[in-house]
Amino acid sequence: MSVAIKAENLTKKFGDFTAVASVSFEIDEGTIVGFIGANGAGKSTTIKMLCGLMKPTSGKAFVAGFDVVRESERVRQNIGYMSQKFSLYGDLTVRENIEFYGGIYGLNNSQLRQRYEWVLDVADLRGKENFLTRDLPIGWRQRLALGCAVLHKPKIIFLDEPTSGVDPILRIQFWQLIANLVHEGSTVIVTTHYLDEAEFCENIMLMHLGKILIQGAPARIRAQFENLSLFEIRCQNAVEILQALEHEPWVNELSVLGGSVHLYAEEGITTTYLENFLRGKGLSSFLTIERTLPTLEDIFVKVTQNG
Repeated sequence: MSVAIKAENLTKKFGDFTAVASVSFEIDEGTIVGFIGANGAGKSTTIKMLCGLMKPTSGKAFVAGFDVVRESERVRQNIGYMSQKFSLYGDLTVRENIEFYGGIYGLNNSQLRQRYEWVLDVADLRGKENFLTRDLPIGWRQRLALGCAVLHKPKIIFLDEPTSGVDPILRIQFWQLIANLVHEGSTVIVTTHYLDEAEFCENIMLMHLGKILIQGAPARIRAQFENLSLFEIRCQNAVEILQALEHEPWVNELSVLGGSVHLYAEEGITTTYLENFLRGKGLSSFLTIERTLPTLEDIFVKVTQNG
């Protein structure tokens, strides 16, 4: 499998602030790769450097075989880029946005007609060609923006926080569109702060404070952390359990999911220890306590605490 993107010690500084700190990675052609992390982790800055939109402070990167600094124009000819704000013009109609981007990408009349029909199908916008883009629901704008970003059938597609503010059902539909693009031969790089979206990616890079803390396939990453001290406490009164645990020094993280409290504890903590601890506090509202396998969110908490 050929390499679509390669970065070597890629770094971006703004004065004394380091937004991206010497990251290195390779991305294979025809894959979906996710840059995962909270806002401010360095995801968008990394993407902008790879797109040739921002010059690195140091390090190297190659996209579709072209140097992002010396050959930035060639890079842009081979990529599609969808920014966080969808890059659409709200005072233009659906038709006008598609035609505008077709002109930017240099499509001839025949190519534009073909791709115009494709975008209408992908975005489910037939019959709405003359609607102003600003009047469209966010899910339609999202799909229209993706269609406009890939009008020229780029080899590599960058999507920067494409599902931010979109409801869960629309997010799943959007990821189905991404999977279809990869099936057609594209390489897709997505930034997101939704950890559950990592499951749609073949490989992910967990970023924090400008660094890639861990990278690889989601299943492989989970396997590396399967021995974490993670517990699910099924209970009748989650608040009561949380109050009993929240100030204990051996508790790293607490969360509530449905009728359960999820606990990430220091190494050495056992189910027996937890049962005895809660009973010692006079609590009897818990039903069961079981060790559980880590989610990517659990792992992210772990590595960011250590990173």
